[in-house]
Amino acid sequence: MAARAKPLQTGTAAEVKREVVISAPSFGHCQIGIVGTAPLVQHRFSPKAMGIIREQQEAGSTSRKGKLREPKDFTALFHEARHISTEGWDGFHAASLRNALISACRLVNFRMTLAKLSIFVKADGLGIDGTPLVKLIAPEPEPYEAMVRNATGVVDIRVRPMWKRWGANFNINYDEHQFTETDVVNLVHRVGLQVGLCEGRPDSKESAGLGFGTFRLLEGHEGSVEDVVFGDGFGVNIAANNGNNGRKKLKHAA
Repeated sequence: MAARAKPLQTGTAAEVKREVVISAPSFGHCQIGIVGTAPLVQHRFSPKAMGIIREQQEAGSTSRKGKLREPKDFTALFHEARHISTEGWDGFHAASLRNALISACRLVNFRMTLAKLSIFVKADGLGIDGTPLVKLIAPEPEPYEAMVRNATGVVDIRVRPMWKRWGANFNINYDEHQFTETDVVNLVHRVGLQVGLCEGRPDSKESAGLGFGTFRLLEGHEGSVEDVVFGDGFGVNIAANNGNNGRKKLKHAA
C-alpha cells in the first residue's frame, strides 16, 4: 500500500515568505529627427471606398445588379489617400512607425514580443477619422500613378500621394528595463536603412519594396528637420550616419 503524502502545514509560522520581484515601470522619452532619402508614398483607405463596401454589404445579393461602373476620379483618389490631421497638416499613421521599430528588432535578435510591450510612438495629432498621426515636415505632395495587378489578376492604375522631400520628428517612449536611449536611436537608424515606412518600403509584406520610404538620421550640425527639407542642399547628404547622431534628449516621461 502506497504511503500517504504528509499534509502541508498551514498557519503564519509555516507560510513561505514571497518576495516581490516585479519592478516599477521606468520609461524614457527621446525625440529623433529624420530626413527622407527616398520618396515617401502613402495609401490611406478612402472613406468613399469604405462607403461603397458598406452599401454592398447592406444591399446583400442584389448589390451588383443593374449597377454601372462609375468613372474614376484620380484627383479625388489622390487626396483621399492622404492622412490629414484635424489641424490641416499631412502625416502618416503612428502605428506604422511602431510596427517598423518592432520589425527591425529581428535584425538584432531582440524578441519582437518584448518590443511590442516596450516601445511606443507618441502621436503629434489625430486625423479627421481619429487616426493617431506623426506630422510630416514636407511640401505639398504630388500624384504618383502606378500600374498594379488586383487580386483577381486585372491590371489597374492606382494614384497615391508622393513626397520627394520629407522629414519628421519622432517622439518615442521606451521601457528603460529593455532599451537604452542609444538602443532606440540605433533601432530608428536601422528602420531608416533596412525597413522603411509606408508604401513600397524595403520591408513590404507584399514584395521586396519599390525603393520608397527610407530615411536617415538628422545630424547635429544640420539644424532642424525643416532647415534640411526646405533647404537647397536636400538630397545631397544621404549617406548612412553614425547611430549616435540625430537625437535630442528630452525629459523622461511615462
